Amino acid sequence: MTNIAESRSESYQTCTHDPQVSCGNCRLNSICLPLALESDDIAQLDDIIQRCKPLQKNQHLYREGDDFESVFAVRSGTLKAYKTTDDDREQVTGFYFPGEILGMDGISNNSHASSAKALETAAICEIPFTSLEKLSALIPNLQRHFFQLMSHEITEDQQLITLLSKNSADERVAALLLSISGRNARRKLSATQFRLPMSRVDIGNYLGLTVETVSRVFSRLQKMDILQVDNKEIEILDSQGLRNIANLSS
Repeated sequence: MTNIAESRSESYQTCTHDPQVSCGNCRLNSICLPLALESDDIAQLDDIIQRCKPLQKNQHLYREGDDFESVFAVRSGTLKAYKTTDDDREQVTGFYFPGEILGMDGISNNSHASSAKALETAAICEIPFTSLEKLSALIPNLQRHFFQLMSHEITEDQQLITLLSKNSADERVAALLLSISGRNARRKLSATQFRLPMSRVDIGNYLGLTVETVSRVFSRLQKMDILQVDNKEIEILDSQGLRNIANLSS
């Protein structure tokens, strides 16, 4: 599949600034970069953001080793990030939902350390990093919030390392479901009923489990009346029970 960088001449040059789609009226602005910005500041941020045709399922946003030029905000859909191992296998490193920022892995070395691929049709806001740096110098709240996003990314990485090193299969799956539940709640969606955008294969890859183990955990949680599972459709019947399994406090 062609990634966005490769198709830039085909798609990005035809992009226009659509006043009907802006940071000011986006339903995700409370969890994305415009958080705590004044209306004039949001307008300045909106001026540097590029919005282009949606990514299709399995299309890459960027690939490992691509030059770093921008960070990206997910407006709709879901993406997964992954690295390629020495034996050319895919190792999933994260999932990104609407309102979340990705691509920050390229800041340190000016090239992306991982690849990002759409799990379903996804709308993306591209934020050129040079422009973002200049604007952040003028708007302290924007700079502060971007640092918070970077800190959150580091924390997520640390939590994943802990999850994979110590937790049982049940704890890993429960923790992932609670993470998705919480992210849905931040987007003012249902925290207890949602569709998993990723496959069981991706879940197992991310959590360091086999597909068979993931399926057994879902079946076990359903028999315990903690979940109702219908393929990718999930209903959390007992949130506290799920937290107990994930070893999280209330």
